[in-house]
Amino acid sequence: MIRSIECTLVGDGSSDKMLIYPIRWLLRELFPTYAINIEFADLRGQISSRSPLEERINVALDLYPCNFLFIHRDSEGRPINEREAEIENAIRRSRHPDFSYVAVIPVRMTEAWFLHSEGAIRIAAGNPNGRAVLELPNARNLHEIADPKARLEELLRTATGLNRRRLRSFHPRKQMHRLAEIIEDYSVLRNQEAFQLVENQVKRFNVP
Repeated sequence: MIRSIECTLVGDGSSDKMLIYPIRWLLRELFPTYAINIEFADLRGQISSRSPLEERINVALDLYPCNFLFIHRDSEGRPINEREAEIENAIRRSRHPDFSYVAVIPVRMTEAWFLHSEGAIRIAAGNPNGRAVLELPNARNLHEIADPKARLEELLRTATGLNRRRLRSFHPRKQMHRLAEIIEDYSVLRNQEAFQLVENQVKRFNVP
C-alpha cells in the first residue's frame, strides 16, 4: 500500500498558492516512497483576510484536514526569527496548539523563489525559443532583491519578445503560477537560509 502525506498551505493571499510547487518538490525529495498531497487553503468567502492568523489556521484545518500544516508569511524586511515567533504564537492561540506545522518565510516576497530558471520563465512567457537576454539574479543572492515581484514581472515581459503595443495584453501575474508549475528542480533554493529553514523543519516530521 502506498503511504501518503497530506499537507495544507495557509498563505497571506491567493498568489501564495505558487509555494505549493517548491514545497511539494522538497517533500518528494525527502520522502520519495510517499505519495505527496498538498492543498492551498483558499479561505476567500470563509473568513476576512484581515482576521488574525490563528483564526485563519482554525478555518484552514476545519476545511482542509491534513497531517502537516505549512504557514506562509513574507518576512518583508523583518528578521526571520520574528516571523517564526509570530507563527508559533498563532498556533498556540489556535484550537490546535500541538499541531505539526512548518513556517514558510521567504525573505521579502514569495516571488524570489521563482527567479532562477531561465527556461521555465521563457516557457511561462509563451516564447520558449526566445533570444531576448534575461538577466537573472545570482541564485545565491535571491534574498537581496528589493522587489522580487517586479523583477519577475519584468523578466516575463522581456521573455515574451513582444513589442510595447502587444505587451499591453500580456499579464505577467497570470503567468507566475504557470511558472511555478513548470519548474521541475528547486534544488538551487537549498542555498537560501529561508528554504533551509523549511527543509530543517520538514526533516523533523513524524511521518505516518
